[in-house]
Amino acid sequence: MAQQAVERVGIEKHNLARTGRMALYGGAIFGPAATTWYRFLQSRIVLRNKNAEIVAKVATDQCVFASTNMFVFLSSMAVMEGGDPKEKLESTYTTALAKNWLVWPWVQAVNFKLVPLEHRVLVVNIVSLGWNCYLSYVNSQSK
Repeated sequence: MAQQAVERVGIEKHNLARTGRMALYGGAIFGPAATTWYRFLQSRIVLRNKNAEIVAKVATDQCVFASTNMFVFLSSMAVMEGGDPKEKLESTYTTALAKNWLVWPWVQAVNFKLVPLEHRVLVVNIVSLGWNCYLSYVNSQSK
């Protein structure tokens, strides 16, 4: 999506390897990790005040999972591209994580408040269609 909708490279210049790397990461790393993470949050962060519980879940999600996921994403993309993970992290991590914090706390607050546990990864996947375009773009620009 990023190559066509954002960068408009056209079908003839579409980088299938880049698309494959994104699909591999999403299917093999993010999907299973997110499913496990949401179960963990649901069982470990339980407060009497449900609004405080949502704030605690969002804060934990953003401080632990989001920062770790961004690290793993950028590092794994660098490795799959034959690049230097340290260089990739130095050039993109802080900016990408700051952008993450502009979008995802709001998404997750709504997700934790309104969406049943079994559908939370689906909500994240839908929002991720746009977010992953951004990540793919950021990742491709740091080369």
